[in-house]
Amino acid sequence: MSIKKIVVIGPESTGKSFLTQQLAAHFDGILVQEYAREFLQKNGTDYKYEDLWTIAQGQIKNEEEGLQKAMDAVQQKALFIDTDMYVIKVWGEYVFGKCDNRILSIIAERKYDLYLLCRPDIPWVKDEMREYPDLETRNILFYHYKELLTQQKTVWTIVEGNYEERFKLAVNAAEQVI
Repeated sequence: MSIKKIVVIGPESTGKSFLTQQLAAHFDGILVQEYAREFLQKNGTDYKYEDLWTIAQGQIKNEEEGLQKAMDAVQQKALFIDTDMYVIKVWGEYVFGKCDNRILSIIAERKYDLYLLCRPDIPWVKDEMREYPDLETRNILFYHYKELLTQQKTVWTIVEGNYEERFKLAVNAAEQVI
């Protein structure tokens, strides 16, 4: 049985982490948490361009550990991943105007079964890790993600509406690939 990899991406404060947790619980899958949050909590929010490579490596490590757990558990069918290299690519380009070629190489190498793109149509929630509370910036970032997804081959869908609507859309999309 192959393990399906479902990635949740989008601008900050669009419910990615919450949705990923919900999906992992609903499908009894493995949750892969976002490494960037862990990195920023340890090192502070004054990050540099070079830190994006460290964050990318941590994200891949989390993903590989999740995949190993899924392979070790006979009944696991899905890995639910909170962000991936697309998020780091968009962030690097938006904040620093560039993306590390190593991150681009990882994007080209890794394969997923479904992307869920979260629209910024829910209220922004303040926390110490978030940088862009304005809807205009969140929409700009959303369209960067959407553009990337239209240029790749993995199935994807937009997740929007209130939290309950988002969950239903995500479950329906995930059921198509699991």
